[in-house]
Amino acid sequence: MKSRKINLKTLFAGALVGLVNGFFGGGGGMIAVPLLEKTLKVPQKIAHATAIFVILPLSLASGIVYASLGSFPWAKGGVVSAGVVVGGGVGALFLGKLPEKVLFWTFTALMAFSGAWMFFR
Repeated sequence: MKSRKINLKTLFAGALVGLVNGFFGGGGGMIAVPLLEKTLKVPQKIAHATAIFVILPLSLASGIVYASLGSFPWAKGGVVSAGVVVGGGVGALFLGKLPEKVLFWTFTALMAFSGAWMFFR
């Protein structure tokens, strides 16, 4: 078995994504994908797939903390969670089929729209 060194860049990137996800209760993927691509040189589709895979346990951990503090709206949270599961599955299926250029511009547009929405809201 190969011994693996702990890559500090990878550890820092993971900690940053976890911090953002825990602080905002979500949104870690918008940080994870660019970090994986630009900092860790992970190919684009693998970066998106990795972010999808990592977000579930991060979101569960954040949700548990928020629920333990009494800050989780169970009625709305359950409906949104169901939508996230369905949408995440469909999105993961599309990820494998989209050309990288379309994926890049779709993600870029979503990031720009989200930023504008937050800024002008």
